[in-house]
Amino acid sequence: MKILVLGGAGYIGSHTVYELIDAGENVVIVDNLETGHIEAVHPKAAFYQGDIRDRSFIDSVFDKEADIDAVIHFAANSLVGESMVNPLKYYDNNLCGTKVLLESMVAHNIDKIVFSSTAATYGEPERIPIMEDDCTAPTNTYGETKLSMEKMFKWTGKAHGLRFVSLRYFNACGAHISGQIGEAHKPETHLIPLILQVPLGQRDHISIFGNDYPTKDGTCVRDYIHVTDLAQAHILAVKYLMEGNESNIFNLGNGIGFTVNEVIETARKVTGDPIKAEMEDRRAGDPAQLIASSDKARSILGWKPQHADLEEIIATAWKWHSTHPNGYAK
Repeated sequence: MKILVLGGAGYIGSHTVYELIDAGENVVIVDNLETGHIEAVHPKAAFYQGDIRDRSFIDSVFDKEADIDAVIHFAANSLVGESMVNPLKYYDNNLCGTKVLLESMVAHNIDKIVFSSTAATYGEPERIPIMEDDCTAPTNTYGETKLSMEKMFKWTGKAHGLRFVSLRYFNACGAHISGQIGEAHKPETHLIPLILQVPLGQRDHISIFGNDYPTKDGTCVRDYIHVTDLAQAHILAVKYLMEGNESNIFNLGNGIGFTVNEVIETARKVTGDPIKAEMEDRRAGDPAQLIASSDKARSILGWKPQHADLEEIIATAWKWHSTHPNGYAK
């Protein structure tokens, strides 16, 4: 197969590219490098730097790479806090970019796309674990734009025969087993890399926001999925579409969830560092638990996470961060 990966220089995108190439597939990457890293681009992938909002640019990629079988779409802004103070940035990049992309795909008769969505499409969960047919009522602009992107795929499909798979997941974490690529965000907002900044000497302590939630130790519970397992799910979704199956939506989760305290304690074990933690007040809008059921993905896509153990997840993250304390920066 020949797969176009949009956002293939980003965190999950780059790991997906590595898995695709390991599987012998032909990969083309498009990334504007706004948040991606040229150092994360696999040397065997074709790379085009540009923005999917630029119709002439995306047309030129499809013209040069005329035999693309499917698209995997990671190209979106994804910071919840930023989306609330700068919502129009998210509408411009996430929605306008996807509109231009879909226009070009229709014009070039490319009819299969796998989409990196989010559990933020659900908003406050009605039940735990979250199921695919639960109500979608996003509580932030980021989740709203991702849900709107899903609907763009649906209606484009009805009009033009596009088929899509949307993958809704929570906390991507960990790093490639080789330690060559990993997580590098500025600003960093994800819990595991923030915790690991303490043993790296980049912060004095990790903050715990609330210890009075109705959970086993009072701290919030979240779903953590190894980035390579997420990458494999995207590849399985491409194969699902290549086999002629209908459009579909899947949650990706571990079905269990770990508390903030459990993550910190596991990081202490992995790093051998005491990792100072300080308690702070709850943050507004933090649900007590966010756990997704992945039963549908397991049964239909045949997805079987290989790196679900929290200690293994953090060990791969530590291997990356301890050897790349400044991310991809020299």
